[in-house]
Amino acid sequence: MEPKSLYRSRSQVILLGVCGGIAEYFALDVTLVRLAWVILSIFSAGFPGVLFYLICALVIPPAPN
Repeated sequence: MEPKSLYRSRSQVILLGVCGGIAEYFALDVTLVRLAWVILSIFSAGFPGVLFYLICALVIPPAPN
């Protein structure tokens, strides 16, 4: 059995597919992941959440075709 890998989603994309990829990896609803990300970003004064999203977008590879 192949180990599970984290990828940016190609099907659940709004910005860069980070939340979609996290939702697919953990088998969660993508809307809940996006909502949690927005809430955490707002309560952390916004910038750390945006910065972490951009770092994730650079580090997590896109899903293979």
